Amino acid sequence: MAGVNDDGTVGDDGTADDAGASRSPPAASVALDRVGKTYAADGDPVRALDDVSFSVADGEFVCLVGPSGCGKTTLFRVVAGLTEATDGRVLLDGTEVTAPTTDMGVVFQEYHLFPWLTVAENVGFGLERSDRPAAEREARVDEMLALVGLTEFRDAYPKSLSGGMKQRVAIARALAVDPDLLLMDEPFGAVDAQTREMLQRELLDVWASTGKTVLFVTHDVAEAVTLADRIVVMAAEPGRVREVVDVDVERPRERGDAAFAEYVGRVRELIGAHP
Repeated sequence: MAGVNDDGTVGDDGTADDAGASRSPPAASVALDRVGKTYAADGDPVRALDDVSFSVADGEFVCLVGPSGCGKTTLFRVVAGLTEATDGRVLLDGTEVTAPTTDMGVVFQEYHLFPWLTVAENVGFGLERSDRPAAEREARVDEMLALVGLTEFRDAYPKSLSGGMKQRVAIARALAVDPDLLLMDEPFGAVDAQTREMLQRELLDVWASTGKTVLFVTHDVAEAVTLADRIVVMAAEPGRVREVVDVDVERPRERGDAAFAEYVGRVRELIGAHP
């Protein structure tokens, strides 16, 4: 498994290339370098993740999929700085992630909106801790609301919103602080199928207009093929990278196309394969 240099590049010989040779790929926005996680338990320790290495290039959209128990959520928490890796490291723009950071916007499956705040106040919550002038913060909130199509709901409270609208608020809030990475954990898992497909299209529009780097965790293979430039397929027991699949299909992708179905079948086969 290739090692990751301090600047986020990956050595060709499986180790970090201190010389930074020209053969190395461009620096990644986020890079996972031999990440492992072991949980203490009654009896033998449980190895949840082992030697997980991959990178996401600046502006790239990468999805993470795998079977139940492969450690997707654990890996998400490690990347987000919410859980400490037992070994290995995560680099964001060349800096090791050791705790949550405003350089990373995080969107969970649950919306985690503050019910006592309006839509605009929820979107602007992360900006309150910044040193931006009030007028600039308000302008940024307006920009994000327009981006996700919620301008007319700026004074509404979460209880009056649909599930899809709540998740659009959560995405706008994550983007408001202008993070380097948008990290998303099954963000559309709590909505119905029709809303899910609508949110997928809207997310791709947001991604195209902002150029953000996205790492998106999902259990839905068709969703991954719809969204991703590349799909990192995990294996279980312990969680590790089985294969990285490049999705070479132009967007927008139609689920009825033969190429789409071929990728879905390939990824599902990888997920179901035994070590």
